[in-house]
Amino acid sequence: MIRTSAGSARRILSFPAVQPCETIPTLTLLNSLSQLAGDILSYRTRHVSTNRRNVRETFRQINNLVIVLDEIRIRVGSSDRPLPDSAVLILSELHVIFQKLKFLVEDCARDGARLWMLMNSDQVSGHFRVLTRSISNTLDAFPVRSTDLPREVNELIDLVVRQTRKARVQPDPDDKRVVDCVGRILTQFENRVDPDPDEITRVLEHVGIEKWSDCGKQIRFIEEEIGTERLDITMEEKNKTQIELLSGLMGFMFYCRCVIFRCINKDPRDDDDDDKVADFRDLIHGVNPDDLRCPISMEIMSDPVVIGTGHTYDRSSISRWFRSGNLTCPKTGRSLTNTELVDNLAVKHVIKLYNSQNGVVLTEMDRGRSKRKTRDVRRTSEQLSLAAEGVGKLLAGFLAGELVNGGEVEDIGRAVRDVSVLTKTSIFNRSCLVESGTVDPLLKLLRSEDHDVQKNAMAALLNISKNIAGKSKIAQNGGLGIIVEVLNDGMRSETRQNAATALFYLSAVGDYSRLIGENPDSIPGLLNLIKGCIHNDFAKRNALMAIMGLLMQQDNHWRVLAGGAVPVLLDLMRSEDSGELTAESMEILAKLAEYPDGTIAVIRRGGLKLAVKILGSPEVSPAVKKSCVALLLNLCTNGGGDVVGALVKSPLVMGSLYTVLGNGGCGDSKKTSALIRMIHEFQERKTGSTEPVIARERFVHAW
Repeated sequence: MIRTSAGSARRILSFPAVQPCETIPTLTLLNSLSQLAGDILSYRTRHVSTNRRNVRETFRQINNLVIVLDEIRIRVGSSDRPLPDSAVLILSELHVIFQKLKFLVEDCARDGARLWMLMNSDQVSGHFRVLTRSISNTLDAFPVRSTDLPREVNELIDLVVRQTRKARVQPDPDDKRVVDCVGRILTQFENRVDPDPDEITRVLEHVGIEKWSDCGKQIRFIEEEIGTERLDITMEEKNKTQIELLSGLMGFMFYCRCVIFRCINKDPRDDDDDDKVADFRDLIHGVNPDDLRCPISMEIMSDPVVIGTGHTYDRSSISRWFRSGNLTCPKTGRSLTNTELVDNLAVKHVIKLYNSQNGVVLTEMDRGRSKRKTRDVRRTSEQLSLAAEGVGKLLAGFLAGELVNGGEVEDIGRAVRDVSVLTKTSIFNRSCLVESGTVDPLLKLLRSEDHDVQKNAMAALLNISKNIAGKSKIAQNGGLGIIVEVLNDGMRSETRQNAATALFYLSAVGDYSRLIGENPDSIPGLLNLIKGCIHNDFAKRNALMAIMGLLMQQDNHWRVLAGGAVPVLLDLMRSEDSGELTAESMEILAKLAEYPDGTIAVIRRGGLKLAVKILGSPEVSPAVKKSCVALLLNLCTNGGGDVVGALVKSPLVMGSLYTVLGNGGCGDSKKTSALIRMIHEFQERKTGSTEPVIARERFVHAW
């Protein structure tokens, strides 16, 4: 996608031109035409990767037309006689053509789209051919004799008409040769053969890719295109072919970045970017990437928008929330009077700069379309081309060798960064990296004294921990204990929170969950993330997820209790302003309260009163209320009549429960109904002749 100055988005090689209003003043139309012409000519100094001769010819035609437009403007400003309607109509048509030419030239000069534009050189040539003919046909109908223009201008119009009519707009032979070269390279990748470096150099020189960061721009653009193609299910066969080509090209760029530009840190050409980086380094200094994540998807936002409460979300996530029938703010639970979304341009700019400096490659497989489209995206998310798979195999072996044999610190740092990026791209690439033996050296690098190396190694292992074979390799190489060390002693907060998330994925395996729980530093480390003032909400959320994962193993129940989780979670809920972490905290407390000792710990720390207060609050989200009901039900089940009696005495409980039930039980009507029934039964027995029969195995002070 391409962002225009107005903040809107368009697909590359799409031309959303707007016809000028019929009542537009002629002078305004001429000024707009001159502005468009200036915008087109501003690309003269930019590198174009395809159709260079056609682009140069377009600039020559626009230069001549600028002179014509200036003369017409002088004529309109100095004469009392307006231009003929036919002339204004021609100028309006020319305005539409100029808009399309601007988009086309902009695409040809786009840094991130150089390789993709080259592969579409025939299509690009076709667009230039159509627009050139449009200029010829439009100007040929211009009423020259009735506009009182100087003879030289009339002759210039005739010249442009002849030039555009005779112009041989066709694909560049050099483009064709380089496209064939790319095809041969992709075929070699399919056969898992390293391509000829000279052929790769020929391609890179033609499109103007000169350094490691240039490859990153191509990768980010191609990944956006892949995500967009996967969401367009109207032309499935064509999209499948496009996706295969795009995935092959992305693999090609990864290969160039990892192998061809492997001396990035020693490449003097990268110094050219130092001044550009310095311009915005101060702007993003101190920015925490977690603050750029959508509170719903927890991914870095691609299109941040603001809703009525002032909170920012990614457009696709909040749109999906609204389409599900939720007319509340997910963070605060407050009701919204409207669902208007306003672009957060400031956050969008910071995200763009942050991604540019850090080489972040975003995976955007779900952009908030319908459920059917989302399912199609997930189903096709791993449809890689044979070339992309071949690149994955080649790079995995190459990077594993770099990690093991890389002598200099810079080489190892570059290799671990490339591994980290590669693990984010696909399940297949993660599998290749696991098979090639990267897990053991990555675990060793977790103890590196270089904070960037440690951060990237932990990020790579986090992604690898999502892989079944990756989990096994991590555990076999003693990684569980090492990751717990990073959880407690990691040099950066981001590294520690990634360690917590990795423990969550690893705890999905019962034996590993037990081993993690047995480590005396694991649960205290997670609780330190939760209660630490220096950690953001995303780090705390990761730690909460990890604790919930450990609780799936019954043996860890008493360990979490003994570690002091209950007071930490209750304090977190009391101190929460936004309520973002309350649902996760409440869910863990409900899990702990499934057992009598957990119930006692929650009640003794004031958890019952807090749960009742939260249940009755109109500000909390449905997810919080759902977890709150589960907690109260477990407390009543294990706490007996004292707990149920305490709820009966509270005037807010029954009304709140019926409100929850009326809203669909917040996703769990059975538990809500069970809790209401338990309270009713207690009241009936209390007013009857018999004593309550609810079990009271122990005496608990509910309030």
